[in-house]
Amino acid sequence: QVQLVESGGGLVQAGGSLRLSCAASGRTFSSYQMAWFRRAPGKEREFVAAISWSGRSTYNADSVKGRFTISRDNAKNTVYLQMNSLKPEDTAVYYCAADTNGAGPYDYWGQGTQVTVSS
Repeated sequence: QVQLVESGGGLVQAGGSLRLSCAASGRTFSSYQMAWFRRAPGKEREFVAAISWSGRSTYNADSVKGRFTISRDNAKNTVYLQMNSLKPEDTAVYYCAADTNGAGPYDYWGQGTQVTVSS
């Protein structure tokens, strides 16, 4: 069983920054691929970014490239999402997810943290 707890959301003005954190339980966190997703009001959940178990490979959605950075600290069982140059369209509930099987899909999800960007 894996528990994921997100934090760091809040209200920020357009152009500002936030850093989300996702703390994971479990002794094998370092073997999981991790990802961030988001769901905006009235929209489907969408992929934001992912990071390999080692942290050497990252993947970003086109909508956040150059603005968001995913990283992880396996010693702290934590994955981060640094969000810069935020836009009102980034407003959403952000979720972290873990792929514990190594072959997808993401099988554990956090409860989400709200990010609101004002114009």
